[in-house]
Amino acid sequence: MKNDTVLLLGDEAVAQGALDAGISGFYAYPGTPSTEIMEYAQTSRQAADGNVHRTWSANEKTALEAAIGMSYAGKRAMAMMKHVGLNVAADAFINAGLTGANGGLIVTVADDPSMHSSQNEQDSRFFGKFAMVPILEPSNQQEAYEMCFEGFELSERYDTPVLLRLTTRIAHSRAGVARSTPQGQHEITLPEDKRQFVLLPAIARKRYKTLLGRQDAFEQEAAESRFNRYFEGSDKRLGIIACGLAYNYVMENYQDEGCPHPLLKLSQYPIPRALVQRLVDECDAVLVVEDGMPVVEEQLRGLLNRGATVRGRMSGELPRDGELNPAIVRAALGFEAQPGGSVPEGIVPRPPALCAGCSHIDSMNAINAAIRDVYGDGRVFSDIGCYTLGALPPYNAINSCVDMGASITMAKGAADAGLTPAAAIIGDSTFTHSGMTALLDAVIDNTNMIVCILDNSTTAMTGGQYSHAYGRLEQICAGLGVDPDHIRTLRPTRKTHDEFVQIIKEEIEYEGVSVIIPQRECIQTQARRAKLAKQGA
Repeated sequence: MKNDTVLLLGDEAVAQGALDAGISGFYAYPGTPSTEIMEYAQTSRQAADGNVHRTWSANEKTALEAAIGMSYAGKRAMAMMKHVGLNVAADAFINAGLTGANGGLIVTVADDPSMHSSQNEQDSRFFGKFAMVPILEPSNQQEAYEMCFEGFELSERYDTPVLLRLTTRIAHSRAGVARSTPQGQHEITLPEDKRQFVLLPAIARKRYKTLLGRQDAFEQEAAESRFNRYFEGSDKRLGIIACGLAYNYVMENYQDEGCPHPLLKLSQYPIPRALVQRLVDECDAVLVVEDGMPVVEEQLRGLLNRGATVRGRMSGELPRDGELNPAIVRAALGFEAQPGGSVPEGIVPRPPALCAGCSHIDSMNAINAAIRDVYGDGRVFSDIGCYTLGALPPYNAINSCVDMGASITMAKGAADAGLTPAAAIIGDSTFTHSGMTALLDAVIDNTNMIVCILDNSTTAMTGGQYSHAYGRLEQICAGLGVDPDHIRTLRPTRKTHDEFVQIIKEEIEYEGVSVIIPQRECIQTQARRAKLAKQGA
């Protein structure tokens, strides 16, 4: 083709790489920092012309299972999610290592070191190692693009899913990406082994032996991978292993003279032991630089921490938490700190806050007036969404945020313990993501609790994507068994504050499951719609 060079985010490079590699289906649930992969595909003319599937799924588990289904049919598919989304999809992901793939299957996970928009900073490479599948970890946007080609080919060559791991700085930074000639999509081709995806114990045991038998081949692929490179160095007092993005942080500290130490750039796993052994044998000590948890460092140290001197996050040369940057790596390399870089005096931190005019503000005020101000603090459970900001001043309205959907189940557990009243706050998109089964548990037990589904008609926290709950919440709740007389809806505004408070008080008196649905569109999506309408006028 062309060799066009385009300016892309890392997320966008993955999407374009997958499109050029002949993908037939993207499956995802929005979650920062992975969201832009699907958004790019949804606006792509190339994807539209190729009739590539690219609509949001209810959650990460359903996304991955659908991608596995497309792979079963012989076509290339990708499931995308953030790191905590892989927790939701873990059942399917781990078992996909056993079923293998037919058409190429890539699971792209964007980790979030430093928790910029997440409740933890887990490292998805642990999941890849757990599932015993190949892992690709790009060090720049060009590699993110190229790894889609390599990932699909690797997947089909070994009948295996492949994990593509990004981190926030790769996902959300831009660079020029040189495109390759686009490939056509596969035709439907069913698996040669028609029992491959049937994980009955007798079959699963055989598939597990097959997976174990591929590990040496996976490691050999990593040893020969063009994404892994061994650089010679004359100063062997130190050897460096730099994983993915961290390779850039190392090299930024050696811009002029080049790195004097032997260096292994590691971007494809499992860890190629021969290359690592070569570095260990040549050098007095090894510094492992990885953006995330000490996945490689831990494996080098071994159980008893004997043998080679290994430095990194576990030994204190690098901080145990948070994302890396060139300055942190510079200190670990023994250089003096460069001047500048600190926050100027007088800059006041600006914590996140609900948007002016957000409907959640009215909901928090009503919940406080009906519950906290009457019964005291500690009775309102929440989870992941814009409304989580209700935990901060001036609202101080909620008392938990553990994971998607946990508000309803935690409120149920507290109610089971005898806490009265017990209330859950959950968003409309989060409810269809993982709250429906929780509500069913409460209905089955007729738990004495209130569920407030804050319906702003979108998946607001990640930018206003389509919500599966749109126009369906009342029917879903009734279908799950909630008494229709105790499914209450209203429009939350300052004018309806007293009505909202009264509804909550009435439902507190009811001995059973109550669902209250305050419904008002997100102020941001409303503004965007108005702007588009004005432009079209």
